Amino acid sequence: MDNALLVVAKQPTPGQTKTRLCPPLDGETAAALYTCLLRDTLDVMRQVPAVRRVIGYLPAEAASYFHALAPDMALSPQRGACLGERLDALLRGALADGAPKVVVISSDNPNLPAAYVAQAFALLDTHEAVLGPCADGGYYLLGLRQPQPRLLREVTMSTPHVLRDTLALAAELGLSTALLPPWYDIDTVADLDRLRAELEVAPAVVAFHTRVFLRSLAQR
Repeated sequence: MDNALLVVAKQPTPGQTKTRLCPPLDGETAAALYTCLLRDTLDVMRQVPAVRRVIGYLPAEAASYFHALAPDMALSPQRGACLGERLDALLRGALADGAPKVVVISSDNPNLPAAYVAQAFALLDTHEAVLGPCADGGYYLLGLRQPQPRLLREVTMSTPHVLRDTLALAAELGLSTALLPPWYDIDTVADLDRLRAELEVAPAVVAFHTRVFLRSLAQR
């Protein structure tokens, strides 16, 4: 069986998507931006060789949207009352399906180097868990080779110390853990400004959809 690479994604909805960017963006623009972030993240996934690519999606009725967006990828609905439960269910399901290693990433990393994702799979040869530290105190990537429900269900998500708490629990569980180079999600205006600046000097193929959208936004 191939290793599994998953992304957690939501169907963009004006007024409910990327609300931390509103203002200065309005709801429609924030949802359109997220669509571009997602499309570029899917392109990053396509650059990682020899993996089964899966979109873990919300809401449950969004299967047709994601199938049209990425017909080359498998779909798996997110199940659970909170993010930790949903991540655990996705990872556990992929491992139960026979994947030797599973890596999950967030859907708003349009310029994430695919080499970091490939490195996560390589590190799972010698470590039980791999995390990609995020600038906001969370993580942009988690990789496992066995289910670790406590690592996801017993850490409060969406706090400035998710990574620290996850590493502490991993140590308590006796798990060998590796860290990737740090990266960042696009959640705030500061994140968006950083992305815009980095895309100005990055190769044209990096984050193509987001790059085009940001240029059109600047011309309005």
